[in-house]
Amino acid sequence: MSCGPAPGSNRPLRLAWRIGVRTALAVALLLVAVVLGIAIGETPIPVRMVYEVLANKLAGAGHDIDPINQGIVWNYRLPRALVAASCGAGLALSGVVLQSLLRNALAEPYLLGISAGASTGAVLVSVAGLGAGALSMTTGAFVGALCAFALVALLAHAAGGGGLRNSGQIVLAGIAGSQLFNALTSLIITKSGSAEQARGIMFWLLGNLSGVRWPDTALAAGVACAALIVCLWHTRALDAFIFGTESALAMGVPVRRVQLVMLLTAALATAVMVSIVGAIGFVGLVIPHAARFLVGVRHQRLLPVSALIGAVFLIAADVVSRTLIAGQVLPIGVITALVGAPVFAAILLRAGRGRPS
Repeated sequence: MSCGPAPGSNRPLRLAWRIGVRTALAVALLLVAVVLGIAIGETPIPVRMVYEVLANKLAGAGHDIDPINQGIVWNYRLPRALVAASCGAGLALSGVVLQSLLRNALAEPYLLGISAGASTGAVLVSVAGLGAGALSMTTGAFVGALCAFALVALLAHAAGGGGLRNSGQIVLAGIAGSQLFNALTSLIITKSGSAEQARGIMFWLLGNLSGVRWPDTALAAGVACAALIVCLWHTRALDAFIFGTESALAMGVPVRRVQLVMLLTAALATAVMVSIVGAIGFVGLVIPHAARFLVGVRHQRLLPVSALIGAVFLIAADVVSRTLIAGQVLPIGVITALVGAPVFAAILLRAGRGRPS
């Protein structure tokens, strides 16, 4: 019986080489997406100029660039692309976690009401003044996301029993909870804000990257990276949940602790992204399925690939939202819904025919 690589075997070296190559390709793909996200817009910017601005800012290269163009690239489009990438990665990771824990192909933050609860919490802080300035929008969104998921879990438990194990009931409860929190958000905005403020907030709630700046970039990227690290730390447990909680328990997985950590991670990632750009739906639904199609169900590959595809997808969606109609910026949630709704329907049809999704 072999207990490890044979003497002189170069298997670990080949494995390290493959990991290095794949990581380099992923970083290169993400960089290309970010550069194209900066260059493409209502005012096209040459890729060469993007490179020169980045070289000036990051390496002090001294290229002669018009200050206005340099400001557009560095202060507006680069933070926007990076926040889009971070939000796409964070929402995709949340979708992977929820689908694995609930064993339901339709589970994602938007459909389960977590995004709607986060929106309500953020609006309570920013518009209604909850916390009298002591709470940030991110904190309010996190509390709202947790309250929404707790309510959905209790409703699912009351409706059919089984709590988190009853995935069908929890998705239906999530849709009801999402409608409830969306109604609460609309009520708060209507009661507390002026007509102009209400229009701005409703536009933001549909997904808006126009106002993001560098502090938002640091927060979104930090949370997305932290969520990826936490999820990668639990890949074995997430693999075990594919076979159900009883099987995971039999494999020695501390089910309750893992469920708590993973749900808090998904709620935090969703809440932070919602507090920055609004509720963007269907990213957590579409991306995990695309990633599973490419790399299978093992979470060691599924998690980083989902994060990468989510990042590239939301950058592309942002570009489409800025260029689809000349002179007008669409909410990015409209673009993701146009993609996600057909995928949602396809998953329902496959589930109805008894095929694995």
